[in-house]
Amino acid sequence: MSRERTTVDLHPAAQALQQRLGYQFVKPALLHEALTHRSAAYQNAGGRRRSQKTKGAGSNERLEFMGDRVLGLLMAEWLLERYPDEQEGALGSRLAHLVSRNTLADIAERFELADYLTVAAHEARVGVQATASVVADALEAVLGAVFLDGGLDPAREIVRQAWKPMLDAQARPPKDPKTALQEWVLARGQVLPVYETIGADGPSHAPLFVVEVRAGGHSGEGRAGSKRAAESAAAASLLEKLEGTRHG
Repeated sequence: MSRERTTVDLHPAAQALQQRLGYQFVKPALLHEALTHRSAAYQNAGGRRRSQKTKGAGSNERLEFMGDRVLGLLMAEWLLERYPDEQEGALGSRLAHLVSRNTLADIAERFELADYLTVAAHEARVGVQATASVVADALEAVLGAVFLDGGLDPAREIVRQAWKPMLDAQARPPKDPKTALQEWVLARGQVLPVYETIGADGPSHAPLFVVEVRAGGHSGEGRAGSKRAAESAAAASLLEKLEGTRHG
């Protein structure tokens, strides 16, 4: 693969971000894309009406898609090394916590990622660039950009350095999301969560289950290769929403 360096006009502060990451991009355009919120991409396109196929083009959404998979792979690899005697259930609970939106937002804050994001002027005025969902997505996009630029090794170095304090703090596996959700609603005198499989697709050797869970007046959705894992993902999603409403 060619490693010829290309040039692109980066936000001046992005140079500082590369120092924080400990990685210098061969193709800075990838970092530029990772730091471009969809609102800015639309604004740069002149706000003209576009088809669904091209909506979001030039934003960090595609790199976020890639980074989500990169993070999941590298974290699973690390957990298997770190906890050779733990089984899938405990490893899954650890993984769900370490790649959750709250964890991503915390790490993004330590990188001061909001300072480097490009968003539309009207979004900047209301501080959208500092919201947990936006910085969490941007962090995944940056990891996706690093992977496409330099491969798994530099992405692994960033993940292991940035996530080490949180992994070290996990003396015990976090509670299974389904258990945690059940305890949350019972502690508030609410009815038990209701799970429903709303989709099942894919070939027999690689199925994809979509599960929705409802409790506390909210719902969450999870997707995974098994019904159990999809239920766990749905519970984690809903629990995050419920805890957000409590603190909001």
